[in-house]
Amino acid sequence: MTIRVLLADDQALLRGTFRMLIDSTPDMEVVAEAATGREAVALARSRRADLVLMDIRMPDLDGITATGLITADEDLAGVKVLVLTTFENEEYVAEALRAGASGFLGKGINPDELLDAIRVVAAGEALLSPHATKALIARFLAQPAPRSRTAPPGLATLTPREHEVVTLVADGLSNDEIAELLCVTPLTAKTHVNRAMAKLGARDRAQLVVLAYRTGLARPDAPDPRAERAAGRSSGG
Repeated sequence: MTIRVLLADDQALLRGTFRMLIDSTPDMEVVAEAATGREAVALARSRRADLVLMDIRMPDLDGITATGLITADEDLAGVKVLVLTTFENEEYVAEALRAGASGFLGKGINPDELLDAIRVVAAGEALLSPHATKALIARFLAQPAPRSRTAPPGLATLTPREHEVVTLVADGLSNDEIAELLCVTPLTAKTHVNRAMAKLGARDRAQLVVLAYRTGLARPDAPDPRAERAAGRSSGG
């Protein structure tokens, strides 16, 4: 299946570079280019892209606002947004996630990393740059936006295992890492993640991370489970 990509960046040279890279890859294609945030929203609706590669600083409408309009549109429920920006700071990461972005990367990544990121986000996974650490997420997402203070209706229906899996997702663990930690198969881990997402109304893993911190399922001061596991192995000889 070919991933349909919409490029949203005010710099024509960058759009051209991204187009050449993406169109040279067998499993993806560029279906449209937008030079403004408002144009990106319109093209997302008309061209039915699978993923929008979104810059933050654009004229007419910034990328974060455009992301919010796209992710809030029920007719665009399957469209993912991957924010790619020069301005890779904590506040932008938090705002992008709150707006519904599924990924956030700096423009300093190499071409192969960008292509892999597109595949990951298009598949419904969350993807954050190395700078988007647990401490960053805790700092900005532990304080809910005013409109999000009410807990999701499905929160009380999470099973103990789903609750545990959500906290591990919030710690940044992949399905494979969760599977190893819980001694289950990656498919089982993915199933738990998907069920938790469905119950909480999260469109992807990025939103699941946001909800985990906003609802208290994940705590900023919680120890890293990978570090705990490594310490246990070390002490066990």
